[in-house]
Amino acid sequence: MKTFFLVLARDEKHVDEKIKELTFLGVPYLIVCGRKLHYSNVIYREPKGKYDAINFGFRFVPRDTEVVVLNDVDTKIKNFQAAFRSFNSGNIDLLFARVSVIEGPQKLFNRILDNVRRRLLITANGELMLIRYGVLKRIVPIKPCKAEDSYMLFKALEFKWKCAFCEDCYVETERTKTVEKEAVYKRKTVSGIYQALGYTKPPYTIKLFYAFLPLFSPMLMLSGRRGYFWMKGILGGLVDYLRGDRSGVWETTY
Repeated sequence: MKTFFLVLARDEKHVDEKIKELTFLGVPYLIVCGRKLHYSNVIYREPKGKYDAINFGFRFVPRDTEVVVLNDVDTKIKNFQAAFRSFNSGNIDLLFARVSVIEGPQKLFNRILDNVRRRLLITANGELMLIRYGVLKRIVPIKPCKAEDSYMLFKALEFKWKCAFCEDCYVETERTKTVEKEAVYKRKTVSGIYQALGYTKPPYTIKLFYAFLPLFSPMLMLSGRRGYFWMKGILGGLVDYLRGDRSGVWETTY
């Protein structure tokens, strides 16, 4: 099955390491970068959000590609063959891998989130996603959205394509180190998820989950100070969306 990696990079940081990793894996790739770099497999695109980088980069994916792998530059891929086997053997159309955060508040949050996603695919991880070329072709151009990964998941579910969450393959990455920054991160992603819901028609169970999320979010405070800031970010993201935020990039700050 012919695979092609489309890697997204805001700047030059981690580009060297990612090139070495993909060369070791022996896969064809293209890096869409927000800085002009002198590498043969790196193209420049002014940073306008990940949704735009995917839209732009997809033009350069060879048409005989069967599986497009979307990957963030600041990740280390672990056990990629497990994702590929699961994708191929399960006749899956879109698959996203687990994210492993070494430290910070997201370490616990991801465990909670992953437990939910074993039962209901309420959101996706865009750090490593396998998607069939024909499926991605139907999805792009992605509308301006701060949660482009969930947009793609919801759109795939809308079209009745088979989607899956893979835990055997995962990516290691760094995320927020403080609860204050975690609240800002949650605000961005939750606002983006509500954007994605507004653009798509996923199963009603997913829409129902997010309809009740603001009511249930105070329960996160049972986990202490981290939970308070998770709740603050979730409610802030909803307020941003209700105020009319439809941009694909994060511009608001506390």
